Amino acid sequence: MKTPMQELIDTFEEMRSPIDSKVDVDFAISLVKSMLEKERETICNAFSDARHGAVESRWTAEEYFEEIFKTK
Repeated sequence: MKTPMQELIDTFEEMRSPIDSKVDVDFAISLVKSMLEKERETICNAFSDARHGAVESRWTAEEYFEEIFKTK
């Protein structure tokens, strides 16, 4: 699983052209806005996991993030 921002970076990298690396700013803003609801859901799910004991208490928030989103 990736964070919404990681997915957005991947999207922009896939859009990059070797000839023209400029991305239309309005289009970029619309993509970012499209990820806001997913980001909200992700944060709410993390809170819910912690609240319902799905997350082991020995984890720090950083460790939880790394485990869920496998960023390393």
